[in-house]
Amino acid sequence: MAEPRRPPGEGGGGGEGLGRSRGGFTSRVHLSADGRCRPLSLVVMPGQRADCTQFEPVLEKIRVPRTGPGRPRKTPDSVAADKAYSNGPCRAYLRRRGIRHTIPEKADGQAARLRKGSRGGCPVRFLHGAPLTRSRAVTASRR
Repeated sequence: MAEPRRPPGEGGGGGEGLGRSRGGFTSRVHLSADGRCRPLSLVVMPGQRADCTQFEPVLEKIRVPRTGPGRPRKTPDSVAADKAYSNGPCRAYLRRRGIRHTIPEKADGQAARLRKGSRGGCPVRFLHGAPLTRSRAVTASRR
């Protein structure tokens, strides 16, 4: 049976995680890791897809085995992410699941909120006790 035809510019095969760009094929790795930089879940997607679209699938794949009997734990205690995940749907998903998060607010989002004045809503709460360092993310991706 022949594989169904995809529209041009949609990237490589369905499960390959290859995307098209001017430079050729690209891919993006979305990784979640614990505080000791051990990988918990991994999703590979085409390079032209937005980061925020893969936030929920990465968190849904987390499974932490328990020391004794029982099902693995699926909800992390807290999440630290970069500005790519600083949007309403990602924050709403975390609030709905009761997960504390540390995600910095984008400068343009902050400017838009301030421009609206009293109609702009309250500022995003940022947990300074759980800093996200770039070195942790790089260390987790190299393991």
